[in-house]
Amino acid sequence: MSAAPRPTPGWLRLLQWLGALWTLPNTLIGLLAGAAGLLAGARLRWSGRDCALVFDHWPWGPGGAITFGNVILHTGHDLGMQCRTYAHQAGERVEPLIRLDDHERAHVYQYLVLGPLYLPAYLLCGGVSARNPFERAADRYAQTGRGWWP
Repeated sequence: MSAAPRPTPGWLRLLQWLGALWTLPNTLIGLLAGAAGLLAGARLRWSGRDCALVFDHWPWGPGGAITFGNVILHTGHDLGMQCRTYAHQAGERVEPLIRLDDHERAHVYQYLVLGPLYLPAYLLCGGVSARNPFERAADRYAQTGRGWWP
């Protein structure tokens, strides 16, 4: 018999709400892209674990997922799918597979802290690449459950 999950402390919920307000401009980008995806067959659901609205079967992109604030756009049917880390994909080292939902949850946390500064910081750090410290931190979080901050 597994133990029941511990409830989130009130102070942490307050910080999450403040972070959600802070990153609202990014979330609006995700909502607009997600709404367009709904017209093409995407499915919307709330993931309390990921603290995000998830658009599954989002019809555009090379595969995988992208996060904008508290919105995750996912091209597949199961955000809990296994995937390779950025370092593994770049051929830097062989690492065990990670869960995509854990990786994207780290980005949600990063957005909650940086708000509208996240996208410029992410792009200045190299965008979608194995060298980007935001991606490395998200991979580390997916591997260990800790260390989502770059």
